[in-house]
Amino acid sequence: MISLYRTAVFFLAISLLPEQAEAQTENSGPVKFRKQFVAAESFESVGAFDVNGDKVPDLVSGNFWYEGPDYLKRHHITDVKRHGEYYDDFATIPMDLNGDGRLDFVTGGWFAETMRWHENPGADKPWPEHAIAKTGNIETIRAWDVDGDGTLELVPNTPGKPLAFYKVKPGTNSSPTFTRVEVAKTHEHGLGFGDVNGDGRGDFIISGGWLEAPKNPLTGSWKLHSEFEIEPASVPIIVADVNQDGEPDLIAGNGHGYGLSWYEQQAGKKGKRTWVRHVIDADNSQFHEMHWVDLNGDSQPELVTGKRYRAHNGNDPGANDDFGLYYYSWNGDSFTKNIISYGPLGEGVGTGIFFSVADLRGTGRPDIIVAGKQGLYIFYNEGKDLL
Repeated sequence: MISLYRTAVFFLAISLLPEQAEAQTENSGPVKFRKQFVAAESFESVGAFDVNGDKVPDLVSGNFWYEGPDYLKRHHITDVKRHGEYYDDFATIPMDLNGDGRLDFVTGGWFAETMRWHENPGADKPWPEHAIAKTGNIETIRAWDVDGDGTLELVPNTPGKPLAFYKVKPGTNSSPTFTRVEVAKTHEHGLGFGDVNGDGRGDFIISGGWLEAPKNPLTGSWKLHSEFEIEPASVPIIVADVNQDGEPDLIAGNGHGYGLSWYEQQAGKKGKRTWVRHVIDADNSQFHEMHWVDLNGDSQPELVTGKRYRAHNGNDPGANDDFGLYYYSWNGDSFTKNIISYGPLGEGVGTGIFFSVADLRGTGRPDIIVAGKQGLYIFYNEGKDLL
């Protein structure tokens, strides 16, 4: 998942205003990160893309967008409905959906059970909301090129409901259209996408196995291989050849309990595929979202993830443990954990349900932007520690 979002360009004390908050460097790994507090809002999703056409990435999170390059000025977008501790906004996927040259974004949530898009008006005023589909409860949404035509499809994770993706046809200064393609009659918490069997087609990974893509993903039948059980799995489940043996492996976190693991694909007896679980981190919980991206410029991806703060409002195992954001480097035999941020509430920063990795400053180094119930933060990638 080096980049899922091709269309993307990419408490300290709550009493402090963003411009009063001092940047901090607070990680122990060879890549140094500088923390910037942006806002005390408790939305759980953030996207990074150019909103106003000035070729500088901006941040979009919940009710607001934050203007780059300093992210101190915020603009109102909409009023996301709140349900208890949650805002019904579980993804921020940038796409130009109406063909006007401005990036809009796709989101959706658990409570309204609807995937929707917000139209970028090109002015400092609220963004119109448009329904895409009634899908059932949305855990989150991802965008993958399912049919291999070079454009992204929308894939909501809707536990207990059918797995389906939506083929997007952008408008030409007009409304887009969305075609629903059902893949499976049901799926549960957790979702990934990638070529599992090396046939050049992207397969879906769900908590109860993987769904093999047919020759025509739009019309063919997807075959379920019930070879493992990962529940409740992260979104995404990453497909990557971790140990570089030529066989794609899986990386998944426990979204609502302890544990982060990778699953090694091996050829078993009579050619039957098997999966061997290797623990990456057993000591932290609520690994709900992750990215597989090269942070240090060595052409080898790192695993970026952390603890989702109050994923189930304090009712998950480990909910009251300290919070952290980490990256894990493959050392040829196992993963080495590097701390980006860690500590009790007010010091350590975790994640929400959808965070972004983007080069915000044009340095060539990917930065990390996290939104969660603990606030909105940027972790600027300052490169390798040369000491």
